[in-house]
Amino acid sequence: MLASLPQVCPVCGEEITVTYHREIIPYFSDIFIISAACECGYRFADIIILGEGDPVRWTMKVDDPDALSVRVVRSTSGRLEIPEMGLKVEPGPACLGFVSNVEGVLNRFEGAVEQALSGVETEADREKAIAVREKIAMAKEGRFPFTLILEDPSGNSAIISKKAKKTTPAPNPQ
Repeated sequence: MLASLPQVCPVCGEEITVTYHREIIPYFSDIFIISAACECGYRFADIIILGEGDPVRWTMKVDDPDALSVRVVRSTSGRLEIPEMGLKVEPGPACLGFVSNVEGVLNRFEGAVEQALSGVETEADREKAIAVREKIAMAKEGRFPFTLILEDPSGNSAIISKKAKKTTPAPNPQ
């Protein structure tokens, strides 16, 4: 089902069209995909997962350039981690789900590091951020092997590859 609704752009106030449709993705519950764009540059996209499964932890060693094209599906409750680079993204109230690939995940981390670099206060923090940025660049070229970990308490995230290992995550001590 594909549908659209007129809305007001939150940036410039012009009328925009918000499009949404329901999709069925194998191995997951149904999802709603919502998107909007305005001529002023405003863009919005989100994936809303309509069900839950058992908690899951996906782990994959990325040690060759072909692995960069492996599909990654992260729900709004998914946590991403690359321990070799000290990178971690926790879900939060403004967290958006996405469907991408491993290289796209690296691009997202790279964007976050670039943003952090613009506000770095100490030279030591700047050097750490630059070192992480260099590792990401090498990883995107297949020259820095790393482990991608994706955990999701709702079971709606996955790394879709025969190389990825699916396990049940350890319970979080409260």
